Amino acid sequence: MTDLLHIRNFCIVAHIDHGKSTLSDRLIQKAQIIDDRKFQNQILDSMDIERERGITIKSQAVTIPYTAKDGKKYKLNFVDTPGHVDFSYEVSRAIASCEGALLLVDAAQGVESQTLSNLFLAMEHDLEIVPVINKIDLPAADIPAVKQQIDHDLGLDPDSAVLVSAKNGIGIDDLFEAIVQRIPSPVADPSGKTKALIFDCHYDSYRGVIVHVRMFGGSIKPGQTIRFMNTETEYRVENVGIFRLKLEETDSLNAGDVGYIIAGVKTVSDINVGDTITLANDPADEPLGGFREVKPVVFSSIYPIDSNDYEELKESMDKLKLNDSSLIFEKDSSLALGHGFRCGFLGLLHLEIVQERLERDFNQAVIFTAPSVRYAITLTNGEEKFIDNPADYPEQNKIINAKEPYIKASIITPATYLGSIMALCAEKRGVQTNMHYLDQKRVEIVYEMPLAEVLFDFYDRLKSYSHGYASFDYEVLGYQDTELVKIDILINGKSVDALSQLSYKGNAYDRARHVCQQLKNEISRQQFKIAIQGAIGSQIIARETVNALRKDVLAKCYGGDITRKRKLLEKQKEGKKRMKMVGDVELPQSAFLAVLKTNDN
Repeated sequence: MTDLLHIRNFCIVAHIDHGKSTLSDRLIQKAQIIDDRKFQNQILDSMDIERERGITIKSQAVTIPYTAKDGKKYKLNFVDTPGHVDFSYEVSRAIASCEGALLLVDAAQGVESQTLSNLFLAMEHDLEIVPVINKIDLPAADIPAVKQQIDHDLGLDPDSAVLVSAKNGIGIDDLFEAIVQRIPSPVADPSGKTKALIFDCHYDSYRGVIVHVRMFGGSIKPGQTIRFMNTETEYRVENVGIFRLKLEETDSLNAGDVGYIIAGVKTVSDINVGDTITLANDPADEPLGGFREVKPVVFSSIYPIDSNDYEELKESMDKLKLNDSSLIFEKDSSLALGHGFRCGFLGLLHLEIVQERLERDFNQAVIFTAPSVRYAITLTNGEEKFIDNPADYPEQNKIINAKEPYIKASIITPATYLGSIMALCAEKRGVQTNMHYLDQKRVEIVYEMPLAEVLFDFYDRLKSYSHGYASFDYEVLGYQDTELVKIDILINGKSVDALSQLSYKGNAYDRARHVCQQLKNEISRQQFKIAIQGAIGSQIIARETVNALRKDVLAKCYGGDITRKRKLLEKQKEGKKRMKMVGDVELPQSAFLAVLKTNDN
């Protein structure tokens, strides 16, 4: 058992691509908890998607030993967190289980928007913040300028910043010393009652739910009976341990520790991330604070391609929610696609990752409907409704007023690209509320804009216009009035409810035309013409036609009277008309995905 004074709990936070995972690799290598032959880059990124995309999606905890220069032995529990704004809930949960944070700043890129967001998040929880300037070996590194930004933008002491190169292992020893000297040791609950905060979970098909906890008081040992305070369910502990890349069994988990508990939990609904675990025979008086409730901003429906797979999909969604507590879903149904789930996501990247994980980790073949945001609608009878599903949209003549969510978007960009980025924000109905120069080269602009405008291609175009240098962060402000319409997509005169979308009236024509063009490329040609139409109510605003496969009925005519040919053509025409009335057009899965693509894709 390690004395509380020799435990340090901290997380690594930064803007995307500032080197968090690489720094984690160096700390793990320095601690020698893995053989060099088995080591690989991004070692904490356990999912294939993370390695392929080069991003961290899941926070990963690990415990490493460290012997300080004065000979004292420490146990360091740290969490590598994601940098993308869509996974900020992962960061907030990691922060709640720590006493300190390493705030990484890229020596070439400097302070960016997500750096500021993570700083404020850490300050909310009263964490000790250690600024770390990474990538000091780069030719473009400008350490004096970055120190000035740490002072001016972050309000931290620039002289306290630790200089490292995670890639080359420079300054890692100094960083270890800064961790043990500056980050405080954990404080245990003075009452001595057992309290453990659940900050994450994952599902093992052999052992059930493996619960990730941070101990705030008392201890938990195998054989004891624990209670989940929120659901009031009790389980007998089979196994406890710490994270050493793999699960490493220990005799007990004590105050200050970060580790896992296996208690044979098979009922997924018994576990809530943010719940408190205590002992059944000596329970704590009240639970720990938990986490702020997650607020999804993007909504989409998921349906199994084969309707018989619904129960299997439900089981997969429950298991995925264990590991991704920011995913919110409820039952939904569609005339075209059958039974499925209406899901809330933290952003479009979050939606993409959930789709990939369902397909890869759980072998689910699924269809996603076009994403939308949640609108507030006032009806003629005075009732107010929140609607995120186009299927729930009432008739236009029953609506008095509609409102859509707005965000406060903070963009930090080199001044060179300011003009094109301001034009992009204006195109997306953004209203500039602030602009100030952080220094001679960088400027921060703040816009209020509709969240729906950011959904599809805003982030990609922002990166394209700024050559990757602009950074973007946002927070949801509230609702403002808008002109809202429902776009229906009709295939051969039949509405396909899964393709319906809610849109700002000014964008409806472009959106409908784009969907019709994408569907034209995806739908196979039939023996009859297929009309693809976009409509608002009874008004058609866009149309594309998939031409018929033509059979040459005149091939057997070797000349002769024209009336003979005309008779054959009329007969074919009647046959196609009859076929069109009874023929069904099958929409492939790719057609639903094509609707989500931007014009640039």
